[in-house]
Amino acid sequence: MHNIYKVGGHCFKVSGSILCSVLERMAGFAPFEVAEGDYNVPEFFFMEGKSGNIPAFCERQYVFAHEGVEGIFGCTAGGYLLRLSPVNEKSLFLWTDNEVNVCYLCGNWSARLVRFALWIGYGIQTAMSDTVAIHSSCIVYRQKAVLFLGESGTGKSTHTRLWQEYRAGAVLLNDDSPVVHVEHTGIWVYGSPWSGKTPCYKAERYELAGCVRLSQETSNRMVRLGILRSYAALHPSSPPEFAYDRRLYEGIGTTLGKIVSQVPFYHLACLPDREAVELSCRTLFAENDEAVAK
Repeated sequence: MHNIYKVGGHCFKVSGSILCSVLERMAGFAPFEVAEGDYNVPEFFFMEGKSGNIPAFCERQYVFAHEGVEGIFGCTAGGYLLRLSPVNEKSLFLWTDNEVNVCYLCGNWSARLVRFALWIGYGIQTAMSDTVAIHSSCIVYRQKAVLFLGESGTGKSTHTRLWQEYRAGAVLLNDDSPVVHVEHTGIWVYGSPWSGKTPCYKAERYELAGCVRLSQETSNRMVRLGILRSYAALHPSSPPEFAYDRRLYEGIGTTLGKIVSQVPFYHLACLPDREAVELSCRTLFAENDEAVAK
């Protein structure tokens, strides 16, 4: 049993009755399923593995805890390993082999664990392909995408909700982890199966118009950032699990560099109000209109 999915312009095959069954019951993946054929050749694979084949950590590079789950990510002798351990439950493991483009999973088949493990596996497999998932909320307006960046609680979802309320035609593409792919035709933002607590799963893509890092303030003001400050604004929103591995970070860093060199970045200090929406919209799209005119 297998299914093929296409996310961020990359096709991957999921094989195994248990794994396929989990994905078919999971919200978010159905819009990205594609038919097998010449235009949907898998670039990498997710397969059910065996517990006896789980490699050992050579280095634990990133340890985190979220909603009762302890996560450990690191490298092995031949690839990478992710262990997700819920309190009082068995763990889910995902591991890779640098010699083949396969991610193996086994253990706890909880949907929330599998969803996150697939996000990590997708990131590993696409890190060297000018592709990165950006922690952000993405609005689409005038057929262009805008990423709103910021730490949790800074108002990303609130700001995109206000855009939908006050700007006719503004729609949400993804509320947590849109995929950015640098292509020869431009920089494109794709919807993804990973959208946090907001169920917004769209197999669509739009050219990136700009990125805005938000902070909460008592008034509204917006400034354009230079290259170095743009990189500093974008970097915290890239996958933290990959920041401590040289190979993965080189791939992600190269992609971030291409994004900041081609796309305008801004800092918006704002209140959660209509004026903030008008300011960000006017700044983003007036500058884009001027660039087109030139």
